[in-house]
Amino acid sequence: MKSLSDKKMVMTTETTGFSPKDGHKLVEIAAIEIDENDIQTGAVFHAYINPERQISREVTAVHGLNNKFLKQYPIFAAYKDEFLNFIEGKEIIGHHVHFDMDFINSEIGFELPNKVTDTLEMARKAFPSQRNNLVTLRKRLNIKIKHSPYNGALLDALYAYEVYKRMKILLRNK
Repeated sequence: MKSLSDKKMVMTTETTGFSPKDGHKLVEIAAIEIDENDIQTGAVFHAYINPERQISREVTAVHGLNNKFLKQYPIFAAYKDEFLNFIEGKEIIGHHVHFDMDFINSEIGFELPNKVTDTLEMARKAFPSQRNNLVTLRKRLNIKIKHSPYNGALLDALYAYEVYKRMKILLRNK
């Protein structure tokens, strides 16, 4: 029987801005569970979140989520227990994941103890002095997701998952 510590999750978020210190909030969170062999288990956490604050047009242009759409969803507190149960004991993987963790820690009111792996840091080791954002890496690594029921943060989580798997191989071979 596998323990929770054998599992990992690839997570992404969308937000109202750049920093929770400036009062910005989560508007979407997605996490895909993977096992110790980096295979998706089928377990997924996904939520749209009412930030209870205005989202600028510039930010809406980035992720496509607007106030009218998000107003129908609960605030993060409604998802807190389910989310904490989903991530309990799991390594958290993501692209520029420390950005996501700042928002999550702000929302839950404490710093999560989970191990964190940042695919951006991995990419910087594999491709120093190059652009390493998720869009660039998808192209550089020829990551194509043919058909996916996911969108927004879930699609980004799938891309981050593929980047993670490829970065592990690239860094192992360096």
